[in-house]
Amino acid sequence: MSHQAADQELTILGKVTTAFGIKGWVKVYSYTDPMTNILDYPNWLLNIGGEWKTFRVKDSQVHSKGLAVALDGINDRDAALALSQVEIAVPTSELPELEDDEYYWFQLQGLKVVNTHGEWLGQVKELLDSGGGNQVMVINACEGSIDRQQRLIPYAETIVLKVDTEQGEILVDWEADF
Repeated sequence: MSHQAADQELTILGKVTTAFGIKGWVKVYSYTDPMTNILDYPNWLLNIGGEWKTFRVKDSQVHSKGLAVALDGINDRDAALALSQVEIAVPTSELPELEDDEYYWFQLQGLKVVNTHGEWLGQVKELLDSGGGNQVMVINACEGSIDRQQRLIPYAETIVLKVDTEQGEILVDWEADF
């Protein structure tokens, strides 16, 4: 997801889920792959009450079910609990440059999906990692789509023929009745 804060575009990288322990650490659910890539950014923007506030990552630990992170200024369990379900973002300008035919997932969300027959299948709601390095686009019906059906379409080179972010469209080799 992409948001504006103080005249800069932001990208959501994860969220704080709840407190971790009694010393102000928080549990973090990372949208990055691998999950530890969120730790590459030393300063996070947290959306608290609709306002983005900057926090420096002091320390972190990897656990089997996710990450535990210590943030500057969050020193007790109550302060950590107050951050529950808060989104974590960084300025989009800080993300690594991609190759020409590569995209961040947030760039694909909201694009309309059209098949080779010119049928509008819907709009990308989200992308899922189905394991083994396979990604799947969740396509929701929307105004103008051929039906009201939700579709799961693999994000694979043989299926996704063209992504045009300027036109807001993805061309797929996928039949409407699959």
